[in-house]
Amino acid sequence: MADSLIQNDINSPAWKGGDVPYKASYGKLMMWFFLITDTLTFSAFLAGYGFSRFKFKDIWPVPEDVFTHFPFLHGDHPLLFVALMTFILIMSSVTMVLAVNYGHKMQKNKVILWLSFTIIGGIMFLSSQAWEWGHFIHGDSGAIEMKYANESGSSEIVHVVKDGSIYSIYDIMGAKSHDGAHHEFAIEDFKEKFSFEKELGLRLSNKTFKNHSESVLYLDQHASKVLLGADLKKNEYGHVLFADYFFFITGFHGFHVFSGVVLLIILLINTIKGTYEKRGHYEMVEKIGLYWHFVDLVWVFVFTFFYLV
Repeated sequence: MADSLIQNDINSPAWKGGDVPYKASYGKLMMWFFLITDTLTFSAFLAGYGFSRFKFKDIWPVPEDVFTHFPFLHGDHPLLFVALMTFILIMSSVTMVLAVNYGHKMQKNKVILWLSFTIIGGIMFLSSQAWEWGHFIHGDSGAIEMKYANESGSSEIVHVVKDGSIYSIYDIMGAKSHDGAHHEFAIEDFKEKFSFEKELGLRLSNKTFKNHSESVLYLDQHASKVLLGADLKKNEYGHVLFADYFFFITGFHGFHVFSGVVLLIILLINTIKGTYEKRGHYEMVEKIGLYWHFVDLVWVFVFTFFYLV
């Protein structure tokens, strides 16, 4: 018996080609290659973020102090909105699984249903991210930039505090924040109003505090300008690198989600037209599903390393 098997193996053509060991098509293999390279890209971004955070750990903004707002709700809700965004994206991955499953079963109507839910989930996530970006750019309470450089080589950012909590500069200046108006406050006007608010103090970038009298002297000696909002050159929440990484990493991921939504819409149109029924398989749904699951998985890591750790 053994001799017969050996003889058959010898007589079989070697390297004849055309074998599909795991029954993976060329398209799926290429998708996997793309996802592997994209994984390395995101890994490099998150590693860079981690390096910067631990290099400047004493003055790095705390995400729980930055992402505290929830649409239409008053008060602070640390990371609650980001958690909702994560839940929406994970649920869209579940609906994608169902679309792929019914594609294998050649049930066109159910594929259409679950693809539609996946698209809705993607659009909801992008809308939530747009709101979060808008809030981050517009700013929250404002901060003061000092004209001397701290140990990181950048200007120190200090916040006004009352009873240990950050207090809004808009309130000090008698203006409403997030009212759609573009505010600019002169540093001399701020220092004058601050000097009369005896219950206020300052929180330095290293999270230490100064009482009112110390703060007035500190502002007179070092205050440079009032910061409102965040962009690539300034950041009211703290170190400017925090804003740079926020825009770059979440923006790069958001671009992936947007691309995925576009692909899903094309997929839905083709499904409605019966393209995959004519082909006799829904492999394209499975390939786009791999991409969508990758996008969801990457967000879990972004959420963990950027917002939680």
